[in-house]
Amino acid sequence: MSEKIGLYAGSFDPITNGHVDIIRRASKLFDKLIVAPMTNTSKKYLFTYDEKKTFIEEEIKDLPNVKVVNGKDELTIKLAKRYGATFLVRSMRNADDFGYESGVSSINKALDDDIETIFLISDTKYSTISSSMIKEVAKFNGDITKFVPKHVATELTKRLQKGNRSLEI
Repeated sequence: MSEKIGLYAGSFDPITNGHVDIIRRASKLFDKLIVAPMTNTSKKYLFTYDEKKTFIEEEIKDLPNVKVVNGKDELTIKLAKRYGATFLVRSMRNADDFGYESGVSSINKALDDDIETIFLISDTKYSTISSSMIKEVAKFNGDITKFVPKHVATELTKRLQKGNRSLEI
């Protein structure tokens, strides 16, 4: 029997506690879970791919079946094929996410009918958290420590204190 491999792709700029929860839950569903920071051309990023990869790796070091890879400038479907993933993991926080995610799922299905999309609903304690909102709160010196891992909060705060306030949110 072949391995069940899932791919959880996202911009993860920065990774949130909600993302970490999805990774932990998805890791229990698959023999191997690939997590990939990806490019979304409609977003401007604050962190590099290497930084995002490091942030994620710090949070999953106790999950031996999870691997973080760089998905920069690649279609999710192509990345899934490269790593043998036959499932795409997507998360939904609320009804607004459903509309967007169902569209993404339809496009991915049209690109490769052999790859299925699995939706995980966010835990209610994370349902209002988004990377964009966290950056907005941090930009105005709000406390973000309950929304992101501590090391991410530290780096985000440092980055913004250095005067990098050119975030497009």
